[in-house]
Amino acid sequence: MQELEKAFDHKKVEPQIYKMWEEGNYFKAARDSKKKPYTILLPPPNASGKMHTGNVLMIAIEDLLIRWKRMQGYAALWVPGTDHAGFETQITYERELKKEGKSRMDFDRNTLYNQIWDFVQKNKGLIEEQIRKMGASVDWSRYTFTLDPHVLELVFNTFKKMEGEGLVYRDDYIVNYCPDLGTTFADLEVDFVERNDPLYYVRYPLVDHDGGASYVVVATVRPEPIFVDTHLAVNPKDPKNNHLVGKKVLNPLTDAVMEIIADDYVDPDFGTGVVKLTPAHDKNDYAVARKHNLPIIAAINLRGRMNENAGKYAGLKVKEARKQVVVDLQQKNLIEKIDEKYLHLVPISYKGEKDIEPLVLPNWFVKVATLKAPALEVVQKGEVKIFPTWRKITYTKWMEEMRDWPISRQVVWGIRIPAWYDVNQKPDLSVTFLTSDGITKNGKVSDLLKDHSFAEIEKGLQGLIAAKASKYVISKEKPGENFLQETDTFDTWFSSGQWPLATLHYPDSEDFKYFYPTQVLETGWEIVKLWVSRMIMFGIYLTGKPPFTEVYLHGIVRALDGKKMSKSLGNIINPDEFQEQYGTDALRMGLISGTANGKDFNFPKDKIVGYRNFANKIWNMARFMLMLFDGKEVPFYSETLQITDEDKDIIQKQQLLIKDVNKNLDKFRFSDAADQIYHFMWDELAAKYIESIKGREDKEIALSVFRYVFLNSLK
Repeated sequence: MQELEKAFDHKKVEPQIYKMWEEGNYFKAARDSKKKPYTILLPPPNASGKMHTGNVLMIAIEDLLIRWKRMQGYAALWVPGTDHAGFETQITYERELKKEGKSRMDFDRNTLYNQIWDFVQKNKGLIEEQIRKMGASVDWSRYTFTLDPHVLELVFNTFKKMEGEGLVYRDDYIVNYCPDLGTTFADLEVDFVERNDPLYYVRYPLVDHDGGASYVVVATVRPEPIFVDTHLAVNPKDPKNNHLVGKKVLNPLTDAVMEIIADDYVDPDFGTGVVKLTPAHDKNDYAVARKHNLPIIAAINLRGRMNENAGKYAGLKVKEARKQVVVDLQQKNLIEKIDEKYLHLVPISYKGEKDIEPLVLPNWFVKVATLKAPALEVVQKGEVKIFPTWRKITYTKWMEEMRDWPISRQVVWGIRIPAWYDVNQKPDLSVTFLTSDGITKNGKVSDLLKDHSFAEIEKGLQGLIAAKASKYVISKEKPGENFLQETDTFDTWFSSGQWPLATLHYPDSEDFKYFYPTQVLETGWEIVKLWVSRMIMFGIYLTGKPPFTEVYLHGIVRALDGKKMSKSLGNIINPDEFQEQYGTDALRMGLISGTANGKDFNFPKDKIVGYRNFANKIWNMARFMLMLFDGKEVPFYSETLQITDEDKDIIQKQQLLIKDVNKNLDKFRFSDAADQIYHFMWDELAAKYIESIKGREDKEIALSVFRYVFLNSLK
């Protein structure tokens, strides 16, 4: 019998074991009509970098579940994959370009896409290696990347079906736009930071003041777009201001006459209780403008500069224009006062932390009304169960509130929207392209075609904006000679929302017919709105069935000090380092034992150290058993053996342990199950039973029982 080395060295043992597992195809799931399927789809980590602590916790939990069901006799399939991750990956690659003194504007769209593709292929291998190092028993033969050809085919077919059924539309819409990143963000992708900025109290002269006050004062942190203000507004229930409704004022920058209207969205306690309406650059103002049918006039362009409507401020960056406008208003004696330290919430992109600029742009949208209703119903009826149950309210509230979903992103890296525009029919198409000399040019395509060939524009294309009413053709291939393809890509949640279908090769594969719907979706609670809701919507829309029956939402792993991990705070924890120092088993078991059923928790370093000691204890127990075997023929345990009361006691305790662990795993109480196994093996098996058998005369029977209990405990 093989001897074990004195000390447990995870660096030697773990790679050997995984190599043996993978080469033996032990994780390849077979379709078997005699077995129940049990399927988990790995939420695909981003292919742009390494896995973080949340990914590691996710893998630990999912591996635990899939091995448990495999042992119970299910046809257990765990599908691995990685996500192209859209703008996150593009931003990561752009940082690499910056190191070389380059930017994305140095390349045409196709060249940049191919460069990012090569970058991702290298990084993708790092993620796959990390998944292996985590001991994940995934079926590598079914690996999926979100840009695989069959995924692109699925996304195209879904989009074409939705567009054909009137579920997709284009519209001018106020979006969260980041001029620095060149893309829009969904509401859920916008974070808010507290910041001190000047609050300007601006005077709007009254047209007819009847000898009373000669102006109305409005407080704003953004005076720079005042020249496109259309109205002022007050709350109709505000006794100090509602007498102003219907009165007219002059725009302090343009002298245009503006009416004061009433709307209950106005907060009477903010500033003076009177607000200016700049519908093209504020979401609340936009909603009021739509409600009252007011004009919506833009002041800022896609590059974050004042546009042609800005008169003498045209071309200035927003903050430069703000300074100049304030100077001009002060010269006209139209600023009453300035609160230099006004604390307010500022919207920023959740990646890059750059300021968001609300802009009105043509976008692609999905109508969600008919999609979200059945997706809410299956959760309310319990057809899809959410654990922990108190997280269900997050999902139901979101589904009730969900508005139409903007699915287009102004980035290169991703699945390009398959819409095409005929430049002969759309001469006003706005195009940015790189000339054959490497110079960036933009303007109306009809003007650009006077000096450049269509082929040059097409080859150097960087970006394209078509008005909302533009005619388009949905096609995988170029539909005609003078067609340019939409340069927007799908929001990554549009493609990853179809992950359960993509991984199982919907609609015709045998895998899809056998393994769909899947059983458990395990992921972090923070993407229940972004991802979980959309998978359920797409699953029901395309198949009539939700894509899984249970959802387990784990908590966020926070830094040792309890704060959210961030580079700026310098508290990022690299799980690789703990894996290297303490071993994969210790890291996995520590994270599982340290989590509190779906709640956020601090990185449990003490638990990981404790489970490293536990791994050593298990190793020493195995060495002790092999030493006692010492060439003896030890029978395998069966009920016919003449065992003692203490043998019966340890077997009975283990049977209770198995029952309790199964019960806890059924309820996703992983920490409780981990603690039970730990205390049984350490307190009962190692501290008591092993000590009791050292002096036994019937060594073979004692060893038979010990081996039986020990191996079951390892399982």
